Amino acid sequence: MIRPLFPALFLSLIFVSSPLCRASLAADPQKPAAQAEVIDGVAAIVNGDVITYSQVRQVVTPRERLLRSQFKGEELMKQVKTAREAALKDLIDRQLIIQAFKKEGFQIPDHYLDARMNDLITEHFGGDRAAFVRTLQADNYTLGEFKKNEMDKMVVSAMRQKNVKTTTVVSPTRVDEYYRQHREEFTSKEQIKLRMIMIPSRASESGGSSQKALAEEILGKIVKGTEFESMAQLYSEDSTKERGGDWGWIERKTLADPLEKVAFRLPAGKVSNIVDFGGNYYILKVEEKRGGDTKPLAKAREEIEKKLLSEEARARQEQWIASLRQKAYIQTF
Repeated sequence: MIRPLFPALFLSLIFVSSPLCRASLAADPQKPAAQAEVIDGVAAIVNGDVITYSQVRQVVTPRERLLRSQFKGEELMKQVKTAREAALKDLIDRQLIIQAFKKEGFQIPDHYLDARMNDLITEHFGGDRAAFVRTLQADNYTLGEFKKNEMDKMVVSAMRQKNVKTTTVVSPTRVDEYYRQHREEFTSKEQIKLRMIMIPSRASESGGSSQKALAEEILGKIVKGTEFESMAQLYSEDSTKERGGDWGWIERKTLADPLEKVAFRLPAGKVSNIVDFGGNYYILKVEEKRGGDTKPLAKAREEIEKKLLSEEARARQEQWIASLRQKAYIQTF
């Protein structure tokens, strides 16, 4: 007996990984030659169902295009291999879910698929079905293949919702504990707007004493009202000299530790004493400060609850898929 799956399960279906979601819907004229030379064959067998290399390529091609623009040589080969393995794993999991769907005797009514197709054509092609079909043809994708792929995605989404039930409420204790352990997630990054003058010690010149005296003279003039920017342009010897020692807005870990400690302790508008570090003399000025504020628990609670529910859902989904894998015959090639 064929059982219809409860209609509410389809209300939140998400359209993912379809050719219509690609940045370019036309066939890629710069497709790597090596990819075109691959002979199709069996990539995996899942309880007797075959997954082919062409199916893997169909899933992984958009990702490979991005990788080929980012990496070269051995690193590219490593990244592509990882992407293909992940694609095959996803296809295996999808096949296991579809098999479970069929085993339980469920069915998705045709009108759900028809409505889905109409929505896609309206959203991406302004309702022009002919343009939709032409796009599929340019992508070497038949209408039948597209419908099957969409149906499979609807099945997977519905089965995940059916088999992965999570709690709808997170206990206040869990929320409080998460907040205590992850306060940095709710603290904005602390930043300072910094100017800095660097005077090298030049040890060959009387042990650097003349340079230290110069740094002290510069600091004295700044304290008396000379603009920090003009002093930096005249005397600083680092890459920001022409900009008047302007480092702009920086975060922690930008400067060496001794300089960072001084800089982030300075109040806005204040100038540091001379900092002797690494054989050089530094004078720092913090013009402005921002960030470093922690969102209170009351305002972070809803965000934490959503995060914990999402983590629970992912964990339960993985447990369910793992149970399907454990009972299945899977062979990869």
